[in-house]
Amino acid sequence: MTTSDYDGPILEIENLSISFFTRLREIPAVMDFSCTVQPGEAMGLVGESGCGKSTVALGIMQDLGVNGRIVGGSIKFKGRNLNEMSAEELRDIRGSEIAMIYQEPMASLNPAMKIGKQLMEVPMIHEGVDEGEARARALEVVTDVRLPDPERMLNSYPHQLSGGQQQRIVIAMALMSKPSLLILDEPTTALDVTVEAAVVDLVKDLGKKYGTSMLFISHNLGLVLETCDRLCVMYSGEAVETGSIEDVFDKMRHPYTQALFRSIPLPGADKNARPLVAIPGNFPLPHERPSGCNFGPRCDYFEVGRCDAQDIRMAEVTGNDRHASRCLKFAEIDWDAPIVAADTTEKTTPGDVVLKIDGLKKYYEVAANALFGGRNKKVVKANESLSFEARESETLAIVGESGCGKSTFAKVLMGLETATDGQILLDNNSIEGVPIEARDTKTVSNVQMVFQNPFDTLNPSMTVGRQIIRALEVFGIGDTEADRETRMLELLDLVKLPREFAGRMPRQLSGGQKQRVGIARAFAGGARIVVADEPVSALDVSVQAAVTDLLMEIQRNEKTTLLFISHDLSIVRYLSDRVMVMYLGHVVEIGDTDDVFAPPYHPYTEALLSAVPIADTSIEKKHIVLEGDIPSAMNPPPGCPFQTRCGWKDKVPGGLCDTDVPPMRSIQGGHQIKCHLSEDMLASMEPVIKIAAE
Repeated sequence: MTTSDYDGPILEIENLSISFFTRLREIPAVMDFSCTVQPGEAMGLVGESGCGKSTVALGIMQDLGVNGRIVGGSIKFKGRNLNEMSAEELRDIRGSEIAMIYQEPMASLNPAMKIGKQLMEVPMIHEGVDEGEARARALEVVTDVRLPDPERMLNSYPHQLSGGQQQRIVIAMALMSKPSLLILDEPTTALDVTVEAAVVDLVKDLGKKYGTSMLFISHNLGLVLETCDRLCVMYSGEAVETGSIEDVFDKMRHPYTQALFRSIPLPGADKNARPLVAIPGNFPLPHERPSGCNFGPRCDYFEVGRCDAQDIRMAEVTGNDRHASRCLKFAEIDWDAPIVAADTTEKTTPGDVVLKIDGLKKYYEVAANALFGGRNKKVVKANESLSFEARESETLAIVGESGCGKSTFAKVLMGLETATDGQILLDNNSIEGVPIEARDTKTVSNVQMVFQNPFDTLNPSMTVGRQIIRALEVFGIGDTEADRETRMLELLDLVKLPREFAGRMPRQLSGGQKQRVGIARAFAGGARIVVADEPVSALDVSVQAAVTDLLMEIQRNEKTTLLFISHDLSIVRYLSDRVMVMYLGHVVEIGDTDDVFAPPYHPYTEALLSAVPIADTSIEKKHIVLEGDIPSAMNPPPGCPFQTRCGWKDKVPGGLCDTDVPPMRSIQGGHQIKCHLSEDMLASMEPVIKIAAE
């Protein structure tokens, strides 16, 4: 029988165990893992960093490096055991029958080779087709992945494409040989939410067109809900629950799955009335796993002498579609019991205005020919007439796609850049033209930042305690070394880290713990304003909840103004008091969170809301996919900055959007929108997100 006649499961993994061998010990990365993917089916694989998702994918590709080995079980592709294939047989299958798309598109593209040539290589190597046919096929797939001007794309180098375009090329490359199985390892993590929505849409359509089966690895449950038919949840090397999307989302039968859902900000979560429930404790290291159930030490239903007494196998959940759980007690737990309320808090009342921005502009001059200089200069308009206020104890979220000017504004506020025009008043003192080296200690300590990636912000050769003491020295806090030592220990208490962590090196800390050190440092000088630039996007879902709530708690106690820069609108909705939406350097909408998340919206806000994946089967969303990429700030379109991608543009008479920048106008209270749409048109907008009737 040839593989083309094969009609069984495309992928069958049975009791797979994978270990990595170091000089010291064997480290089991995946244990007793089973899953089946049928033809045309999309299977989601979710779990925290280090749970073994990517190791499973590399096991399928038989690409575990010199230290990795499959030590048990089997991986069958179209009925043939991959473990038993020769290197030559595997070479024939990889890239043609099984293709993989990685998280970082540039890692898969050759920077020195044109896109067309890279795409043509696939069928020429795997199928021996001639150059003409390979080019025709490359043109077809580039058209299929909805890239503009396919001919130009084929003649471009990777660096001439945006991140979203690069990822589409990588998808096109994977589809060139029409594989039976496509493995996607976090393919949209590095992309903006609007680009992510378009790529996910594309992957679903192409899966249907080519009949490709998919294994979709992600930590984003909302994304898996939108792309997959079935789901497998992993924890610490094991599959803990598997089943159809509906079964796992609505009739979950494992405590870890339940804990994951409780730690993500779904619609209805509220930082004061219905706070998120973080998963207690930490993820176990592979060589320190507990006996019995791996999730036992963090589980609300743990029973000593039972859950830790034996290895636990997957057990079938009766009555559902291939639904199974690795829990001894799943039939005894009341899964519909209400959540035990976490501590609710009073909503804080914002105080006086701490920060006032008025007509702020930040332009950069760059040489028209960046490589060779030249006399012609071009201007990049990174921030264009920003005006807003932020008050004491308030959380103002700043949202928008990459390149909209969020981080440029943060740099100007921090003094890392100076403003081109306009004013920044901090407690009525003008600071827009004062670079950080010229600012006094008080101003520097008053405006602090928590960065996106906790791994890059700590000095790897200095202990945690020393790094916090260093910040205290810079801020001039404490008269003696002993005073600073005491204050450092208090700051560790503040961010809920054990005091003995003062003597630890950064490499001994997890990502969430490092981010807590970053927060301790930011609050060391009694900051008036903390700019949090995507502070939880590099962290796991379960850790995000703990770090977010920690930030909120410190802010309440210290009465800090928090400027929260993010593209994750679920977290923004959960924690912000007000939201400012930016596009191509402009503020296009600003207002209280409830106002911004309900119609009328700016057309860009409407598209952003529609793009956010929500892990809730009862949600109905309006489907809006933005065409095209954000225009360049070096060459912005005339008129309204959003007009090149706006779906409402033809409803404005007289071509006004093409010629005039719209005025900022008040809709109600403090809710303002920069748009030419008439009051009646704005009033006719429907909600993007609806909770479906039961």
